[in-house]
Amino acid sequence: MAADEPLVLGIETSCDETGVGIVRGTTLLADAVASSVDTHARFGGVVPEIASRAHLEAMVPTIERALKEAGVSARDLDGIAVTSGPGLAGALLVGVSAAKAYAYALGKPLYGVNHLASHICVDQLEHGPLPEPTMALLVSGGHSSLLLAPDITADVRPLGATIDDAAGEAFDKIARVLNLGFPGGPVIDRLAKEGDPKSIAFPRGLTGPRDAPYDFSFSGLKTSVARWIEAKRAAGEEVPVRDVAASFQEAVVDVLTRKAVRACKDEGVDHLMIGGGVAANSRLRALAQERCERAGIRLRVPRPKLCTDNGAMVAALGAEMVARNRCPSDLELSADSSLPVTEPHVPGKHQHAHDHDHVHEISKDNLYS
Repeated sequence: MAADEPLVLGIETSCDETGVGIVRGTTLLADAVASSVDTHARFGGVVPEIASRAHLEAMVPTIERALKEAGVSARDLDGIAVTSGPGLAGALLVGVSAAKAYAYALGKPLYGVNHLASHICVDQLEHGPLPEPTMALLVSGGHSSLLLAPDITADVRPLGATIDDAAGEAFDKIARVLNLGFPGGPVIDRLAKEGDPKSIAFPRGLTGPRDAPYDFSFSGLKTSVARWIEAKRAAGEEVPVRDVAASFQEAVVDVLTRKAVRACKDEGVDHLMIGGGVAANSRLRALAQERCERAGIRLRVPRPKLCTDNGAMVAALGAEMVARNRCPSDLELSADSSLPVTEPHVPGKHQHAHDHDHVHEISKDNLYS
């Protein structure tokens, strides 16, 4: 870690976790997270209004915790990065508003970055600089995507995506049918280890010869599993929860890894990066490793904590923006709930000189004196 590498604070509020990370170059200094998942669990899913309120309450304490953990002052920062999309509109607005306030008060450049591109860039904190191009499989509650990134700061190309339910969403819905609570991913992963993945032949969506080779569909699988469970219950039979969990999970990860390895072969890329919340799934990691080794592909997967939404990933992409002299965002930056992955960041139309007027100086003194 060199002292001249960019020191960047990242803010992530796209869904239900308030994440603040601090990165110097490709070295993680702090990763503070405040989650509201327990509150949402009462409703069986994320409630946008509750998520937004939780971000408001957690923002300043989480930023202060990250600065303390990193052992740096806010004045030392070289930039502020924030997820500007995609995500829940209200939740994004809280993070973007906070980032703009801190950037203005500190006189630091602001970088509005893409949530999906951040999930790719976070791997730099684990395994060093990304290869160019990078092949990435992103799997979470809201996204299942295959992306080719020749330049993570400027050129991200979608090869395929989910056409209905994302993988994480399917995990949550099946967990609900099985009365396992929310979120569904971790509990299904745990129960599947005690079940037989070959016990029930659930369908693999979009794997026929005429189907889109890189797109994903988990809606049919979700319906098939739910109907299987309902039929068992209607017949008065006990549902083998562990076998259902294992067979369902196997159907999901089989499709994900099969298509990802195919994309690497077709594009001539000798490595695969997997990110997003579902990348924490133990079976996905194991099957991906097995198939990549067989195909001569090097697998890069961050540790589970960096796979879920966090501020470290935003800071990582922000630091890369600074290092490559990408144009900062304007203070007019807004949240974009449908920001396309082809836009890794939102550059400003023109640069604003920060006016060090009386009000500005008072703001800095109040915040950081």
